[in-house]
Amino acid sequence: MGGRAAERVALMAIRKRYADAIMDGTKQVEFRKRRLADDIETVWVYATAPVSKVIGHFSVHEVVSGTPQSIWEQFGSVGVIEHDAFFDYYEGRDTAVAIVVGTAERLAAPVGLDEIEPRPAIPQSFAYLAAESSPAIA
Repeated sequence: MGGRAAERVALMAIRKRYADAIMDGTKQVEFRKRRLADDIETVWVYATAPVSKVIGHFSVHEVVSGTPQSIWEQFGSVGVIEHDAFFDYYEGRDTAVAIVVGTAERLAAPVGLDEIEPRPAIPQSFAYLAAESSPAIA
């Protein structure tokens, strides 16, 4: 993913169950309906309610797109989601995206969005932040 320093990161809203599974290494892929921008190498994980805080981050190993069926066949066993829930999520969609998790790191203490400068909005799916925002989180 390039040799230059990253200029931005992604802040991704993930349900607590799945966010915890990414941090503990059980969930090795995050499924999305849209691709991340090609320059994103780091994803900060915002665990949704009841946590509602950034709990850690992971490096993006690779991003794979395909039909929902092909993505399920390739990554369903490491996605920590049930078959029916996966296909319900992609109902009516021709394309599924798998963000393969590289190294994940949980923060010692979760961080509220109000502690990040500049304060980002709660992401509906994901949002992009300037990489300088990351040290404020770390």
